[in-house]
Amino acid sequence: MTTVDAIVLAGGRASRMGGVDKPAIVVGGRSMLDAALSAVSDRTRIVVVGPHRPELGPEILQAQEVPAGAGPVAAIAAGMAMLDGCEFPAEHIVVLAADMPFLTSSAVDELLAHARESGSDAVFAADESGRPQYLVGVWRRTALAEALNRLDSLANRPMKALVPIDTATVALAGVQDCDTPDDVREARTGAGRSAVPVSLDEARETLRRNISRLRVRQSAVRPARGAALAEPLRAVEALPRFDVSAMDGYAVSGDGPWQLRRDIGFAGGQRPVGLLPGEAVRIATGAHVPDGTGTVVRDEFVRVEADGRLHRLPDSPIRDDVRRRGEDWQPGAELAPAGTPVNTALISVAASAEVRTLAVRGPVRARIVMTGDEIRSEGPLHTGQTRDSLGPILPDLLTWYGIDTVDRVHLRDTANAFDEVFAAADDCDLLVIVGATGGGAADQLRAALDRARSRVLLSRLRLRPGGSTVAAQLASGPVVLGLPGNPYAAVATLLALIHAVVEGLTGALPARPLIGPLANAAEISGPAPRIVPARADPIGGWIGDPGIRTAHLAGLLDRDGLVIVPAEAADNAPVEFIPLPR
Repeated sequence: MTTVDAIVLAGGRASRMGGVDKPAIVVGGRSMLDAALSAVSDRTRIVVVGPHRPELGPEILQAQEVPAGAGPVAAIAAGMAMLDGCEFPAEHIVVLAADMPFLTSSAVDELLAHARESGSDAVFAADESGRPQYLVGVWRRTALAEALNRLDSLANRPMKALVPIDTATVALAGVQDCDTPDDVREARTGAGRSAVPVSLDEARETLRRNISRLRVRQSAVRPARGAALAEPLRAVEALPRFDVSAMDGYAVSGDGPWQLRRDIGFAGGQRPVGLLPGEAVRIATGAHVPDGTGTVVRDEFVRVEADGRLHRLPDSPIRDDVRRRGEDWQPGAELAPAGTPVNTALISVAASAEVRTLAVRGPVRARIVMTGDEIRSEGPLHTGQTRDSLGPILPDLLTWYGIDTVDRVHLRDTANAFDEVFAAADDCDLLVIVGATGGGAADQLRAALDRARSRVLLSRLRLRPGGSTVAAQLASGPVVLGLPGNPYAAVATLLALIHAVVEGLTGALPARPLIGPLANAAEISGPAPRIVPARADPIGGWIGDPGIRTAHLAGLLDRDGLVIVPAEAADNAPVEFIPLPR
């Protein structure tokens, strides 16, 4: 697959903003530069052009237009000069201004796909009025280089001077720039309600990349279950620690036949004295073989005569049933990389390697927050109330993903209830909030996140059900995952996103998705991706449920998991399968 580079323009004078650093302005809980970097996060190389920004990681290249504030053409030239010094030049280059807070990586992918299909020198986004946005585009690298070379000067040149003849435009959502304070105010006002929904893949990647990690701590091995390694797991001792028998049989020295001694070697017992050539000793699986052992011959391959002479049976295979010291690993060997989840297998491997403590992040501690005046956990129901059928099972679901539940609380629909929850969240890493994510009169979560000056990571999700899902990180550290209020929508969205939340907090390596064919995908799919219950198909893959009621979890009875069905999918299309916790 060909590489694609990106140039993000993050400089300029920002004269209409009063000279403020426009890319650093926060809209929807993140800076406009962060939004631009998220939109191009999967590109091979990224160059940010503008004043030096020490907060950017070393993987992001930085350049400065000459002179500073000399306009977009000069900035693009500076970015190109930086990329020219890299190996394996990309066929296409994304050029993006850092003043469009709602542009997504899906929109950039759409531009790139059109550029590859059309073969145009450049493809630009068009806003809702049809006007091309020349600072949101994908260029053929050679065409961009030729356009720059044609100009006799670069400073303060309009973008139209750079635009080639062979261009195309694509109407995209999210092409809303912020050039003035009024633009910023309008964007902030509508950030939660009118933000462009993002795909599930994009939401997951945003959570993994942008959630601040938990601090690293030292932990005994077993209590670290559910955490992720912050450093590689390295063996303290060799395995095996000494040469041991791999089978019940006879340790022998030299070529047979052998004279069998009377002593026996047992696992955990005293090591037999050394063997002389022509001697054999009975030995058990796991026993320390004596010095002088050439090999171990298993019971079924030998014959013992009355005089104690041991013979290898004719035609028996010649094999060495000794596990040599360190054949599995030597002291200091890396057994698992940083990011590996601490699960049953890792705990066992650590014990085998004599590891007593681990450097980890996590496990994640969560508080469950159920919202709504109509919800009642215990006691008789009054008029207008409904039973909380979800809150009691959420701790079990979270435990499946290695998350410890601190407690579960119920909030009334009051204006300041979330403010108190956020202020008291210093004893947890994650707030799982059910309900209050929409735009209704009783839905207070988004306003509370704004008041808390949280960093919004996800405003809308392109998934049915689950579109109103919101995710953010509070300034004090905890992540807020706001789920729809309907039980099925809440569970489905939780299972679709929780891996990415845990990976963002702990630095765990991304879980591998389970992919297989969905026999009746065409019956289920529609204009938007859907997440529905499914059962295993006896011939392979899954069969999904075309209809699902969201007010309860009856649709999960006798189902094996959930499937994420792409929009307009055909039968037997590959889908992601999420197993249901048992």
